[in-house]
Amino acid sequence: MVKSYKLSQILSNLLAYIVLTLFAAVMLFPFLFMLFTSFKVPKDTFNYPPRLLPYEAQVIEVEGFEEPLPAYAVEVNGKMEEYVLVEKNIKAGVFADPGDLDNSYTLPLTDATPVLENGEPVMVTVDGEAYPMFDVMVGDETKQLVQTGATSLGAFANPDNLSQVVYQNVRLSTPVESVKFHPENYVDVLELQNMGRALTNTTLITLLVVLGQLVTSVVGGYAFARLRFPGRDSLFVFYLGTIMIPFVVLVIPLYQLMVMVGWVDRLAALIIPWVFTAYGTFLMRQFFVTVPRDIEEAALIDGASRFQILRKIFLPAAAPAIATLATFTFLYAWNSFFWPLVVINTGSSQNHVLTLALNILRGRAADAPNLVLAGAAISIIPPMLLFILGQRFFIESAMSSGVKG
Repeated sequence: MVKSYKLSQILSNLLAYIVLTLFAAVMLFPFLFMLFTSFKVPKDTFNYPPRLLPYEAQVIEVEGFEEPLPAYAVEVNGKMEEYVLVEKNIKAGVFADPGDLDNSYTLPLTDATPVLENGEPVMVTVDGEAYPMFDVMVGDETKQLVQTGATSLGAFANPDNLSQVVYQNVRLSTPVESVKFHPENYVDVLELQNMGRALTNTTLITLLVVLGQLVTSVVGGYAFARLRFPGRDSLFVFYLGTIMIPFVVLVIPLYQLMVMVGWVDRLAALIIPWVFTAYGTFLMRQFFVTVPRDIEEAALIDGASRFQILRKIFLPAAAPAIATLATFTFLYAWNSFFWPLVVINTGSSQNHVLTLALNILRGRAADAPNLVLAGAAISIIPPMLLFILGQRFFIESAMSSGVKG
């Protein structure tokens, strides 16, 4: 009975892990596809069916040619060999036996000589349609065949012996490819549309907004949680009510204010208005309320100032809440698009942030999805890493909120 119970537990756990792994793979696949595509060459991004890993056609240095030649898989004597394309767009014809049109040969026209009679091409009628007759070299023998169509071929040669040549359709041939990453795509993206400056601006703005919100939220939260002054609770409720005001209502008056103070098209307009947050103040205030008053009163009796109490008692205890607020603020500031689009001119590339630069890159590099996705990866990877590093603080915050009342 015990063994049966343990076996059922193992099977249920195994099933849960399999289901969770499948869901994780589905969730991660778009990110992995974006990341791998950012390392591809433009031609590989349009490959059908799409492939996850970046591939690039191999080239081989051949004596007598100034540039490396592309390698293709060619069938020679029933085996697939690696040959190089030495010439393309060779005029060719489709030749067949008059008695069996289904058995055809595709050969260059240089290997076929028209059959003439009294200076005129000999025509053979097959199933009511006339075809010209040719003497065609097939292997080591000459056959009289009719030309049923025209096409173009490529000449593929053995890179070790250029006299061994095989003719076949280039478009239908399979290039020899290998997995190859192109990290230089990221360098190209940073140089294109001044993306490097946009990344610097975004990093600076994000750090200043995060630092500003942490300072104002911690100080404001401590004041609303611990200091007693007339109208404290009413002021807190009024301040908290500003969260319910939609941002679209604030855009026009906020923009007019930026015009009045001369901050339009300046980075200050992306920093100063966002260092105050009712949500952050509320989060820190709720956390500080849970700290026992006995600790604070003991510190006051020992002669500690309010600033010392905040710095040495409340801040260490509030590390999970501070990390949570810092992460949310970072994500908001890093991904902000609408307000920078309003207050920063499109032509002022020196003051662009990543979201604006990516919006312009989408148009400029429309024919190079690999560069667009490289820019997207630059924008996504930093907040993703921050979220992973700060995940344990979220868990600590949730656990502490569950045990403190």
